[in-house]
Amino acid sequence: MLQSLPTVPTTASLLYPEGFLSPLEIDAAVERALAEDLGRAGDVTSIATIPAGTPARAVVVARKAGTISGLPLVAAAFRRLAPDIDIKAGARDGDSVAAKTELMTIAGDARAVLSAERAALNLLGHLSGIATATAGFVKLTKGTQIRICCTRKTTPGLRALEKYAVRCGGGFNHRFGLDDAMLIKDNHIAVAGGVRAVLESARANAGHLVKIEIEVDTLDQLAEVLETGLADVVLLDNMNVADMRKAVAMTAGRVVLEASGGITLETIAAVAAIGVDYASSGWITHSAPSLDVALDIEM
Repeated sequence: MLQSLPTVPTTASLLYPEGFLSPLEIDAAVERALAEDLGRAGDVTSIATIPAGTPARAVVVARKAGTISGLPLVAAAFRRLAPDIDIKAGARDGDSVAAKTELMTIAGDARAVLSAERAALNLLGHLSGIATATAGFVKLTKGTQIRICCTRKTTPGLRALEKYAVRCGGGFNHRFGLDDAMLIKDNHIAVAGGVRAVLESARANAGHLVKIEIEVDTLDQLAEVLETGLADVVLLDNMNVADMRKAVAMTAGRVVLEASGGITLETIAAVAAIGVDYASSGWITHSAPSLDVALDIEM
């Protein structure tokens, strides 16, 4: 069993953007990643080939251009194995960097550096890939009112981190789980007996701080939702551009509109120009390619 994660010095705060990430999520993710790699016997290669106490200096580099997310986890991974390791940040989460940018320098026990390397880079590359994908959507919607959101299509166990990466890329978070907002989908409508019935039941049971969103896939359903006056947000599911434009005109600002389904880099500019308030994409968390990052030893 790994020992308790040591407290990260306050200089690590320089790695964060304005948005925050719970230190409990950092600890848990690093603990899982290192335990998965070190197993029962530890890094047998480094133990066998590197004398104890050997020092090393390393640089974490972005091999390709992108938006960075995950540096606090990188620092925590190395400090998990070597609490006294020296870490200096060359960038912070949320930064857009060019290829070959040095993100962090590390100096300390060589065995710890080599043992934590892969876990740290896996987290950094994955989260930076999400941030980079999100930033791509945000760039294409500049000058419009739309906000880019993620969904619950996240890697099990990594949702908070992946949603943090979305914020690093300039996006916004949808609900974190089934417990923090009501999102009524087509199957809820079918089981509850229709749009009005499901909204009346939801409103009767919603707390005063709980928002109610309902998914519609036709303009007729949207008209029915608007007639009830019970929804806070309407999700336009897989609607084409023409129907979304009609939906904006129909609602006239009475409810918040979210576009979802088929939201890609190829379609987002057209969707943003329509005037909806949000666009949610599962792709930015479940399919964004990892950013190419590396650790280079400089003895």
